[in-house]
Amino acid sequence: MITAYHRPESLEEALRLLARPVPETIPLGGGTSLARVKSDDFEVVDLQALGLGQITVRGNFLEMGAMVRLQTLVESEAISDALRRAIRHEAPLNLRNMATVAGTLVAADGRSPFAAVMLALDAQLTLVGGQPPALSDVAEPALNSAEGSAVSLGELLLLREDLLPGALITHITIPLNVSLAYEYIARTPADLPIVCAAVAGWPSGRTRVVLGGYGASPLLAMDGPTPDGAQIAARDAYSEAGDEIASAGYRSEMAAVLVRRCLER
Repeated sequence: MITAYHRPESLEEALRLLARPVPETIPLGGGTSLARVKSDDFEVVDLQALGLGQITVRGNFLEMGAMVRLQTLVESEAISDALRRAIRHEAPLNLRNMATVAGTLVAADGRSPFAAVMLALDAQLTLVGGQPPALSDVAEPALNSAEGSAVSLGELLLLREDLLPGALITHITIPLNVSLAYEYIARTPADLPIVCAAVAGWPSGRTRVVLGGYGASPLLAMDGPTPDGAQIAARDAYSEAGDEIASAGYRSEMAAVLVRRCLER
């Protein structure tokens, strides 16, 4: 239950509230993931007044504020059709009008189409507060000029419990000079994927293959200098991805098929 509501006017004030060891205090974006909070009582920090709702093109990069709504991103002319398709697959219109880009990534599990495509794009997050790790050697630089540390989405998904307490995501940056394809298999077109694949290709030949539909977060199956071996990497990456929804054998074979379709696109 929410025991107190705060609406700070500055980033510094928000971080002071979030840094308190007690009571437990969490950031409030669109509010769509509050049902997942495990504590019985907690306070919320509303981020609406912090000016984090802008989308900006900076050269070959797109920078979106953490509070940008999914539907606002869908309507942006700057994004690719594949990214737009994945966002629409993430949630219906009413939820897209509420959910924020940062909140969706923070709450994402392995069946999140949006997290899968953003991981394929090697999205970089600007994190303020907390104790972020050093950047990966392969990460592109974040272009946000505000104070903070650049953390890859891959690092965040693996280390959410370590990175997020007392911290805020302020911006998310993705490259624009990258080809992206997204394919999935689901029980119905409206269902989240049983298996999905997102493949991003850079002008240099660099290729990232991400699989979704299983586990705690989407899985980076390949990040290589060329697309060679992408289907084999996908098949191997999901060779043990079995659960009550689908067998590992089915997911493994379908992952290879979906990656092939992505590469053909």
